[in-house]
Amino acid sequence: MSYAYAVKTGPWIFLTGHEAFDFEHGVPEAVAGPPGFPLFGRPRSRREGDFILQRMRRILREFGCDLRNAVRLDQYYPTPAAVDPYHLARHAEFGDYIPPSTSVVMERCFCADSHISTSLIAAMPGHEIRKIYPPGVGSAPSSGFVPAVVCDDFVFVAGQMAHNAGGGLDPRAHVAEHSAWAGSEIRKQTEFLILSKLKPALEAAGSSLEQSLKAQIYLARVDDFPDFVDVWSHYYANIPCAVTLVPTKSFATVGGIIEINLLALSNNARRRKEVIAADVPDMASYGPCVRAGEFLLPSGLIAIGDGGHIAGNTVSPGFAALSHAGYTQAAQVYDYLEALCRIAGTSMTNTVRAQYFVCGPTVFPGIAMAWSARLGGQPHPFVCIQTPPEMPAPGMVLIADFWIAVP
Repeated sequence: MSYAYAVKTGPWIFLTGHEAFDFEHGVPEAVAGPPGFPLFGRPRSRREGDFILQRMRRILREFGCDLRNAVRLDQYYPTPAAVDPYHLARHAEFGDYIPPSTSVVMERCFCADSHISTSLIAAMPGHEIRKIYPPGVGSAPSSGFVPAVVCDDFVFVAGQMAHNAGGGLDPRAHVAEHSAWAGSEIRKQTEFLILSKLKPALEAAGSSLEQSLKAQIYLARVDDFPDFVDVWSHYYANIPCAVTLVPTKSFATVGGIIEINLLALSNNARRRKEVIAADVPDMASYGPCVRAGEFLLPSGLIAIGDGGHIAGNTVSPGFAALSHAGYTQAAQVYDYLEALCRIAGTSMTNTVRAQYFVCGPTVFPGIAMAWSARLGGQPHPFVCIQTPPEMPAPGMVLIADFWIAVP
């Protein structure tokens, strides 16, 4: 399979889905440890973090770039125990600047032995990265990322939770234990995030909620999707913003059930936001598709047809060994994506970042086949992460999130 471990478009570089394995030979000894002595040397997760970030630095140098030019990091782990060793590797490689970061715990990375999956977006040198430290919007010292940065009109806001750094959940975002009914936890945490985290971060960066382009929302409970959407829609009623909702295993803060990262434009941006509409069923996403300058940013896409049924759902259960669900649902998602691309004047061939959130590892071979059937041998800039098994609809195995370059 042809994997695009790096994609450059204009001044932007995307490194997506990096895990600690060699692209040709699998997990190297530098990560696995000496044969027969896997506990010799640094902890396994620290070795993984070192391997991933050192390779990222080498790849960026091929473009004349470096880790100090990064504007966003996304990390997924199958266990919280991997986070602290990875943070040590991250501090060692990034030094005193760690870009806005999102870290959540999922069921599994792409490789069964991986404890860390990392994706990065960087800007070429010469593009100023302005660091923003809004009051009350920080990170724990062990993590140390910058809460938000501004680069070339874009504002990158780190993954935010309804907590005070190092202090647990904020009381305003929490239903007191003695209350049988006093609002719901998801509604309180969502509202707190919008008003006390995202809004202040954007305003400190010279932006606003109205300039929001794309949000990724990680939720601990699928049952909370409707309440989240209800609160989000209240504050974003007249603000077009692409959204991707992802089932998630756990988070950094005990009691935290939601994390949101956000991309926006600055108020004085040269680029303008445009909603792209195509013949795509309403239920195929939780939000609009937005274009901003050189990027098309769809909401997370789901393979739901006009009749409200998941593509291939009557056949797929009998052919799991063929990854039938993965293929049919990916093919349906790609149909929707191409329809949006045509309206925006681009195509799937300009995909710079593909994130697949799947309910099991056997889904991905079907996704890869659907990609090859449509794009031949074009390298695939993907990350594939296994979520908890429960998805928003019966028979659904895939949530897909894309960034597409617009020529």
